[in-house]
Amino acid sequence: MHKLIDAALGIHPQAIEAGARRLELLAGNMANADTPGFKARDIDFRATMQALLDGPTGAGGSLRRTEAGHQSAPGTALSAEPLYRVPNHPALDGNTVDTQLEQTAFAEASVRYQASLDFLDARIQGLRKALRGD
Repeated sequence: MHKLIDAALGIHPQAIEAGARRLELLAGNMANADTPGFKARDIDFRATMQALLDGPTGAGGSLRRTEAGHQSAPGTALSAEPLYRVPNHPALDGNTVDTQLEQTAFAEASVRYQASLDFLDARIQGLRKALRGD
């Protein structure tokens, strides 16, 4: 049964997970904008989504975490490796956070996250209507 639900919901649950991870990183960057030596980090959302579409085996297969303590399989949103951002204008104290860039990236990530939530909500509402026979 879970395969049917996964097929109906598509990649959007993983997109929400990856989007939340990215928003956490961007918020952390903004919170540490004045911390000497702090290096801004981000994940490549597009590459993460492509890895999810390709699957962990590269052939569209899927592995699932059944317990919260399990490690993520390669190619899942949970295993998206944060990368250090290349600074445009590094500060003299070694901080690489550009607050304007971070705010812009956060706003974009928020819009993408909300779009995934809206699409997933529409899918769930459609499934409910199908089950009720509406």
